Amino acid sequence: MSKVIFLADRRTDRPASLTPGELPPQGQPALDQRARPLRDLRISVTDRCNFRCTYCMPREVFDSSYTFMPHSALLSFEEISRLAGIFTQLGVEKIRLTGGEPLLRKHIENLVEMLAALRTPQGRPLDLTLTTNGSVLARKAAALKSAGLTRVTVSLDALDAAMFQGMSDSGFTPDDVLRGIDAAADAGLAPVKVNMVVRRGLNDGQILPMAERFRHSGHVLRFIEYMDVGNTNGWNLAEVVPSQEVLDRIGAVHPLVPVESGEMGRVAERWRYADGGGEIGVISSVTQAFCGGCTRARLSPEGKLFMCLFAHEGHDLRAPLRDGATDHEMARILAGIWSARNDNYSELRGRNMADPSRKIEMSYIGG
Repeated sequence: MSKVIFLADRRTDRPASLTPGELPPQGQPALDQRARPLRDLRISVTDRCNFRCTYCMPREVFDSSYTFMPHSALLSFEEISRLAGIFTQLGVEKIRLTGGEPLLRKHIENLVEMLAALRTPQGRPLDLTLTTNGSVLARKAAALKSAGLTRVTVSLDALDAAMFQGMSDSGFTPDDVLRGIDAAADAGLAPVKVNMVVRRGLNDGQILPMAERFRHSGHVLRFIEYMDVGNTNGWNLAEVVPSQEVLDRIGAVHPLVPVESGEMGRVAERWRYADGGGEIGVISSVTQAFCGGCTRARLSPEGKLFMCLFAHEGHDLRAPLRDGATDHEMARILAGIWSARNDNYSELRGRNMADPSRKIEMSYIGG
């Protein structure tokens, strides 16, 4: 096992290196090989989804004959909560529930309640969020808020009904999603973050209509560059609309002002409307890789830990968990995995050095 590296000792401002398998002092997160602290955990609770978005779960692959995980293979809520508690002791402050579509996992609000009870070593509650396609959010929002959810992020790629249905390959409409956003706001989960994946020649004509729809709404619209996640979405660099182009299109109509943020791990570059109309964000993982500030680990539905959205293999946590490992033993396993991390796929892609083969699918571990 490689040497475990931890945050600098505040008294000496030098790395406080510990022996292999040793845990960090309470309140200090582990660092990986690039000095990135463990701060964020994304938990995929299911690999199932009721959409077949072409950039994530194209129907020609995820059709009626596709075999999803049986329920028995999934981590139970108790197992997820136990692992999350151990992660908080190693530095995690934010947990995001993803999928698949996480609201398809039965009684997901029970898991939210269990996670909301966790505290950091400093005694602070977690920033507990969830990403959803919004299709059933209208009937779930109040229960999620009551259970302790902090915020919600909703995917919406178009306001035009035909375009939306073409991209999502579903029977739902933009109005279904908008009702979910309104319900989330009414329940106290505002501001809602709304994510739009932009593809040139497909929905880039919706950039301005989406911006107009969410100006003065109190919500934050974020534009995401189309990424080469997984192996099934037919990614083509020519379909990527650079974030700068998005900003130029919107800024030509509604001038924008940058919002400074030095927070490590933040993936969205923030901009506000000069007239006070609210805020937008751009996520530029293709044209401006942010690997150097990535503080995320990802847990799959059946308990594999991945160090990168573009990884091709994970670390099995379910086996030791079900074989009786103690919390201390699990913490040592997690610290060892994180300390060996050196992932930087997006940076390598930008230098034409990335290996695009055998990447896991985004529907499996979330975006």
